[in-house]
Amino acid sequence: MHDRTISRRALLTATAVAAAAVATSAAPVVAAPPHLAPLAPYRRDRLRRLISRMSLEEKVGQLFVMRVYGHSATAPDQADIDANLAEIGVRTAAELISTYHVGGIIYFAWAHNTRNPRQIAELSNGIQKAGLAQNTPVPLLISTDQEHGIVARVGKPATLLPGAMALGASRSRADAREAARIAGAELAAMGINQNYAPDADVNVNPVIGVRSFGADPQAVAGMVAAQVTGYQSAGIATAAKHFPGHGDTKDDSHYALPTIHHTREQWSELDAPPFRAAIAAGVTSIMTAHIVVPALDPSEDPATLSRPIVTGVLREQLGYDGVVITDALGMEGVRQKYGDDRVPVLALKAGVDQLLNPPNLRIAWNAVLAAVKGGEISEERVEKSILRILELKERLGLFSGDAAVSLRNLDRTVGTRAHLTAADRIAERTTTLLVNENKLLPLNRRRQRNLLVVGADPASPSGTTGPPTTVLARALAELGFTATALSTGTAPSAAQIEAAVAGARGKDAVVVATYNVSATSSQRTLVSALAATGVPVVTVAIRNPYDIARLSGVRASLAAYSWTDVEVRAAARVIAGRVRPRGTLPVPVQRADDPAQVLYPIGHGLAY
Repeated sequence: MHDRTISRRALLTATAVAAAAVATSAAPVVAAPPHLAPLAPYRRDRLRRLISRMSLEEKVGQLFVMRVYGHSATAPDQADIDANLAEIGVRTAAELISTYHVGGIIYFAWAHNTRNPRQIAELSNGIQKAGLAQNTPVPLLISTDQEHGIVARVGKPATLLPGAMALGASRSRADAREAARIAGAELAAMGINQNYAPDADVNVNPVIGVRSFGADPQAVAGMVAAQVTGYQSAGIATAAKHFPGHGDTKDDSHYALPTIHHTREQWSELDAPPFRAAIAAGVTSIMTAHIVVPALDPSEDPATLSRPIVTGVLREQLGYDGVVITDALGMEGVRQKYGDDRVPVLALKAGVDQLLNPPNLRIAWNAVLAAVKGGEISEERVEKSILRILELKERLGLFSGDAAVSLRNLDRTVGTRAHLTAADRIAERTTTLLVNENKLLPLNRRRQRNLLVVGADPASPSGTTGPPTTVLARALAELGFTATALSTGTAPSAAQIEAAVAGARGKDAVVVATYNVSATSSQRTLVSALAATGVPVVTVAIRNPYDIARLSGVRASLAAYSWTDVEVRAAARVIAGRVRPRGTLPVPVQRADDPAQVLYPIGHGLAY
């Protein structure tokens, strides 16, 4: 696997010039002016006076962003009360705020925070009411991970848009900016004022995969800057992530502590450009990664806990003085070397401002409090971070009576026809046609009317879309075909393969949704068995676009980059010829039998 990573890195270096020639986003990044203007001195002085009135406990609380279970700030379901008591020692979001004075709350679908737009807005308003009811009234940053594509916490009826790699395939900064503007406007209407997006990682190794805009650093930089501008034009804060760059590792920091083996020069060429672009575009926060980069810090501490990386590189070398937030502190990447009581203290000493979602808030909060009381961290140091956090809240208008959102504004903003139509049009420009033998596509409704749709049905990222095979079959049916859906999963059994082969008999074509096909995946067997029937096989990669390298007998193949409805429906329109394929690969696809060789380069994409 390490050799494959080296090959990917070498390929990226070798194809950078060619990528620049075919990708319009590879043009020099033009800095966009920050939407959120710097504060006037008198406003900053007002915030300093507010900090001076805070107790030490309140100051420590402002540093934390925490999860909480429940759809309501004061009256969650009993199961959520029980979960809060077990994990946090409080019953509700309001009690969390009054007890720990947290500066922010992060929403998750699995924490039952995001049932529907109206509920989300009411929860947000309840949280802000609790924040302003404290002895020292302070509004909260309410955040979530709404990257779109494969990471989406808020689902339908909110607008769901193509994710990063899909947008990278369009090579349209305008589309990236517009997608972010729409997403930001809808989040703001629901009272979510900070989105942990865009992902600024350059995808060399596919752990980050489709969460990245692609493999060319300058192209990624242009898309990141466009999205920062789009989100912040809608009045919400952004968080470019995961600094100093999580794009070239085989390990996932949720479960392990990855190491990035780039030299300092390689880091500067491959990883740094998107973060430089985000800073130039006025990004309001940057999220750290739980990764080791020995070239930047030989101590091999994870970047989140590394003063040479956070302060030395991000603050001093890149000149960033905005809010720095950790990735979630419950991830294994940051817990392997130090205990949960030391991690938040070391993060603050490294130069971080916000501590995201520790596994045990009581331990983390008390550890920081003890570190300040014991002199390990000065109160002045804490106040410097708090001022950055409060300045961001002020720039968002949260101190100006705008913390609560209007419920009447929801229907005029969230999931509007204009937004949904824009999402469909953007998605159509992302679908990438990789193979089209003998011009099989577009399918003809008269000659190839009767279709079978089989393949993977991964769970919806937001819990509100899919399943993909059903969505694809339905979309093709709406376009005039007769389409039957048969889910065979990501690891089809022999019986499922046999059923798919039987179902293909008499059909004019079979469409197969594939999902991260590996060397040993039975999805390969499924595709080969279907191809052996003589019925033309069309594959649609619904996650990473590398599947085609491991498949044989395929007559046509597309990359959709995600299995959310908007991208699956766009693929259906391309298959049916209602729109032409316009996307091109933002990453190289290597040969499965020889990763040093490129099967399809950056910029590859067929048309008709």
